[in-house]
Amino acid sequence: MSAGKYNIEIEQGAYFERIFLVKDALEEIRDLDGYTARLSIRRRIEDAVPMLVLTTENHGITLGGPDGTIQVVMTSTETEELTSEGVYDLELIDEFGEVERLLQGKARFSREVTR
Repeated sequence: MSAGKYNIEIEQGAYFERIFLVKDALEEIRDLDGYTARLSIRRRIEDAVPMLVLTTENHGITLGGPDGTIQVVMTSTETEELTSEGVYDLELIDEFGEVERLLQGKARFSREVTR
C-alpha cells in the first residue's frame, strides 16, 4: 500500500499533537502491538541531518496497540527550534525490521511572534 499524503502545520513554540488511526486494506483497524514507529522532518529530502526525529523509543510517538492509533507529540521546546518549511514521513516498523511508510508530506511552520 502506498503512503498517504498529509501535510502538517506546526505552530512554532507550541505543543503539537496528532493522533492517526491505522487501518488495513479492508478498512479494519490494525493491531500495532509489536511495532515501533519513527518520524523525521528534514528541510529537504536530500539533507543528511534531520531537523527533528520522533520515535517510539524517544517517546515522541506512542502506539495504541489493538486500538490502531499512532500519537505523535512535539514539545514546545522541540517546535521552538523549527523555523522553516520541510518534508516528513512517518514509518511503522514490524518485529522483523520491515519498514512501511504510512504518511508523507510537507511540514509547514507557523512562526512564533511572542517570545
